Amino acid sequence: MTDHPLKITYPSDGAALLALSGDWTIGTLHVEWETVRRELESRQSLREIRLDACALGDWDSKLLTLLQNLSDFVSQREIRLDLTNLPDGAQRLLSLSQAVPERAGDRRKERQDSLLYRLGELTLDLWHETLLFNEFVGELILSMGRLLTGRASFRTVDLLRFLQSAGPEALPIVTLIGLLVGAVLAFVGAVQLQMFGAEIYVANLVGLGSVREMGAMMTAIIMAGRTGSAYAAQLGTMQVNDEIDALRTFGISVIDFLVLPRTLALIVMLPLLTLWADLLGILGGLLVGTLVLDIGLLEYLTQTRDSLDLGDIAVGLIKSLIFALVIAMSGCLRGLQSGKNSSAVGQATTSAMVSAILMIVIWDAVTTILFNQLGI
Repeated sequence: MTDHPLKITYPSDGAALLALSGDWTIGTLHVEWETVRRELESRQSLREIRLDACALGDWDSKLLTLLQNLSDFVSQREIRLDLTNLPDGAQRLLSLSQAVPERAGDRRKERQDSLLYRLGELTLDLWHETLLFNEFVGELILSMGRLLTGRASFRTVDLLRFLQSAGPEALPIVTLIGLLVGAVLAFVGAVQLQMFGAEIYVANLVGLGSVREMGAMMTAIIMAGRTGSAYAAQLGTMQVNDEIDALRTFGISVIDFLVLPRTLALIVMLPLLTLWADLLGILGGLLVGTLVLDIGLLEYLTQTRDSLDLGDIAVGLIKSLIFALVIAMSGCLRGLQSGKNSSAVGQATTSAMVSAILMIVIWDAVTTILFNQLGI
């Protein structure tokens, strides 16, 4: 290949000579590295590349870019690169650039990956996340087995502290949301039922909607944003401070000591909060029914009692138990996966909340369809 600023010759079968001439500056010439690379790759027997800079004029980063590309090219193919004829300044700058290895991910991609490549990368990431999640679930199940046999190692004071945080401290926000959700359900139902003179059935709508669906879901979403993200932040901060590594060094099970008490706290408290939210939802509907729709207090309560049974309450409690596991596992898993810097802790917290809410919606849909098929 012959070009004015760069001439490639082959003195022998296994050697290539790159002769540089003229000024190698950004504003004076344009040499395509891809063209040079294809030319060199066409010589399968190439074992050495030498550079001749006798006719080289002024140079800047344009020359260094070529040298860096050449350096990467020969390192991947075990080809010797002779730089002895280059200016001393260029040799020193190239050596300096290779003194510290480049961190993975620092160099921006020079081309847009194809759709197939991105789809494959997404699939591999999803598969990797699935394996990590399954491993975490397995370790948590084993930890609960150790708990049942009295061999789980965690402090009782930690469990009591998490019960306090996930229960009584969450009551104010759960109370407010439960009351408002019940009132909103009553308003929405009243707009349609008034058209048929069936305002009394607002009690049925609010009672069933709160007990079977909205009570458990809204409470779970609140706890995902409040408690699940807090778990991720706590464990992520422990990662930054090397506290988790210290526990492993001492032979203490991270799952038993950190994850199990948090999971137990949510399993105990979320169903109780759900029952409280159900009650507040019915109360919100009652306020709307009696103050806006002029339904009698006793009449509303009787209609609510007749529309509900223990099966409806059990549905909401079963969902709340599933949501408790989802929130605890999402928060703890993201926290344990966090990197060791403040930015990674923030990302883990956000990821925990998003993952928990997404899984709550998915599991709510799955259980609703399942209970409907079973006639529950």
